[in-house]
Amino acid sequence: MHSSETGNPPVPEEKKRSIDVQTDVKSLAEGLGSDDSHAFDRTRRNLKNRHIQLIGIGGTIGTALFVQIGSGLTKGGPGSLFLAFTIWCTFILAVNNCLSEMVTWIPVSSPFIRYADRFVDPALGFCAGVNFFVFEAALIPFEIVAFNVVLQFWTDKIPTAAVICFLLVSYCLLNFFAVKYYGESEFWLALGKAVLAVGVIAFTFVTMVGGNPLHDVYGFRNWNPSIVQGAPFAEYIKEGSLGQFLGFLACLIQASFTIAGPDYVAMAAGEAKDPRRNLPSAFNGVFYRLACFFILGSLCVGIVVPYNDPDLLNAISNAHPGAGSSPYVIAMQHLRIPVLPHIVNALVLSAVFSAGNSYVFCASRTLYGLALEGKAPRFFTKCTANGVPVYCVGLTLVIALLSFLQLSENSAVVLQWFVNLVTASQLLNYATISFTYIRFYKALKTQGISRDTLPHKSFWQPFCGYYAFIGTITMAFVGGYTVFLPGRWDVPSFLFSYMMIGVVPLLFIYWKIRYRTQWQSLETMSFFDKERMEVEQYEHTLTD
Repeated sequence: MHSSETGNPPVPEEKKRSIDVQTDVKSLAEGLGSDDSHAFDRTRRNLKNRHIQLIGIGGTIGTALFVQIGSGLTKGGPGSLFLAFTIWCTFILAVNNCLSEMVTWIPVSSPFIRYADRFVDPALGFCAGVNFFVFEAALIPFEIVAFNVVLQFWTDKIPTAAVICFLLVSYCLLNFFAVKYYGESEFWLALGKAVLAVGVIAFTFVTMVGGNPLHDVYGFRNWNPSIVQGAPFAEYIKEGSLGQFLGFLACLIQASFTIAGPDYVAMAAGEAKDPRRNLPSAFNGVFYRLACFFILGSLCVGIVVPYNDPDLLNAISNAHPGAGSSPYVIAMQHLRIPVLPHIVNALVLSAVFSAGNSYVFCASRTLYGLALEGKAPRFFTKCTANGVPVYCVGLTLVIALLSFLQLSENSAVVLQWFVNLVTASQLLNYATISFTYIRFYKALKTQGISRDTLPHKSFWQPFCGYYAFIGTITMAFVGGYTVFLPGRWDVPSFLFSYMMIGVVPLLFIYWKIRYRTQWQSLETMSFFDKERMEVEQYEHTLTD
């Protein structure tokens, strides 16, 4: 059990000097007092504002926005898809508000994992950290496999083993040497995602008003029930209004697993330059990205192609490689536009590479945060001279070797099962963040600390905390609801949907019993006093 941090001794006179931002700032903390329960954070603040901004975009936009979103369209229709994505964006915005206030004031490595430890219970910090690490690490081999699939849009002649080796080496080079290389790579890769997102929205507008080789002014034709049967709300599983509701629910479930973003901004907090100036703008930008990319994107998908289009249904059922299953590519083929599908596939390929790169970074930093809090072996806190947690990155890449299971057809099925087991982990992570903020908010109020004194004060609090918690925890349980419908019970599907919902509480109970941790008291809760003093001293050096 971690002991609460007490007050820190004054800084010795020899410490009151000009401090080199890159090498000496964090050593200040060693002179400010130490807590034997926690290791010292040796990462470096090398991520610039433009890196943070684009990491936010890169974490928000994934291939699901361009390809897998077609599956939701076929189940619920354009109206349900647009409504579901709009509604779920409000929940992600609420999570964003919770994170932005805490992370801006206390910009430490693996923030929301360590917040759960300090603001709720060390047992929650442990299970939340393991949950997020497993989630991120499991997605790395999945994205490597996806990269190979997208590549097959052009050719299947490249050996799968060669593709896997290329990606593993690339991720190693970008993550092992210095965080600035990760930041630069994500800057350009995320820029490509943004170009693709804006491009397909522009494509939709131009073509719907007649700017296409067929000069077809199709407008909102695919929303018209007199032209497309059942539009804009399609029936799913059942008929009538119940079927339309189930179609909407299917779209909402897809939105809950598709839309992300604020957690990726938060993970960069411990390595961000001038975090209290740069992080608020990155978090604030999440709102505009949600509105532009996901709300407009879900609207555009339902405009360019009907939900019951035979080519779309065939592409999804037969798992056409790469962008071949994208509603946008299918619309381009319908409109006889020959070059754009290849451009879309190229940008989707870069998006897949970027996703895998982000997962390596986030998984390694999550493990690093667990080690800092004493919940993983202490050797994981070792960093290179450039501030890279070398053993954390190494273990993450070892897990990525699971991507070689793709070389065997039977093993590939096992890999997909493993990925499916963690599909609820993201929602559980958001629920943990929201609950942690509620405790943070109450502790500030109990200890008489005005939120007006914080570097960044989010709006509609604590409503956003409760709203996000209820929404995310509810959707975690709703995600596999179809197995409970008559005639649809399936044991593997049940386990895939609910395994982590059962594992996470067991992890909490295990840590709680083994270490007899105590629920943090609102009256005595510590707000990372040492770490905040370090950040304030760092900010002082920037103004000298």
